[in-house]
Amino acid sequence: MSTIQPVIVTADQGVLLGFSTKLFGAEEIFRVPAKGPAFYLGLRIGDTDLGLVAKAKPGTGAASRILLSIGVDGVDEMLGRVEALGGSVRGGPNDMPWGQRVAHSQDPDGNPVNLTQPIPAR
Repeated sequence: MSTIQPVIVTADQGVLLGFSTKLFGAEEIFRVPAKGPAFYLGLRIGDTDLGLVAKAKPGTGAASRILLSIGVDGVDEMLGRVEALGGSVRGGPNDMPWGQRVAHSQDPDGNPVNLTQPIPAR
């Protein structure tokens, strides 16, 4: 998995999946849920990961449709530094069913940044 992963929010995952597969040779490496319509598709293009998130009305204009998902060693500790550095905390941290601890934040320019770390196997 990449340390920094761009994620695209889209109303039509199938179109973007086909585009990425046919144009860039993307391979699906992960999906949530594993069966049926996916909320999240993880793609690999070369040595980089790309995420596609399904959202019925992803918005346009000022509403962001692209975010960065950045892997860190400790989400809770890193989240505590976000506001001190001029960013804002939007939610989390939460343990997700796909095996990551995720917190939602924004950088000082208002761009969405998800801080993620793997949940240790128990």
